[in-house]
Amino acid sequence: MILERSCGAVVYKRTDKRVLYLIEHMARGHVSLPKGHVEDGETEEQTARREIKEETNLDVVLDTRFRAEISYSPYEDCIKTVTFFVAEASSDDLINQESEVASLEWLPFETALEALTFDSDRDVLTKADAYITGRKDG
Repeated sequence: MILERSCGAVVYKRTDKRVLYLIEHMARGHVSLPKGHVEDGETEEQTARREIKEETNLDVVLDTRFRAEISYSPYEDCIKTVTFFVAEASSDDLINQESEVASLEWLPFETALEALTFDSDRDVLTKADAYITGRKDG
């Protein structure tokens, strides 16, 4: 069995009236949250920051007090575990990593939730939104 580790974050920004979440329309056709493989010697936090920067060009302030993990099998005989944090964008200059990410989009919570392809990502986004906004039902 192959075990893979990835890290990423629910990236958000605050506007005057609401919180917007960054979603990635992936080149392979699904819609996801920023994440990627842990490289040798990297911490989870370093991986999350690097992957966000590579995929989106954003600098972020990572909040590791929020932590959500999902596991799934991307292919036979492999289990991938992904650790998500939350990260507030400290810049707004989006540039997608064209080899992996077809496009990037800022969306309000409900629209982002509907756009995500996988239930596991929806669950992470719901928990992150509750954490970020202070809702009690996440």
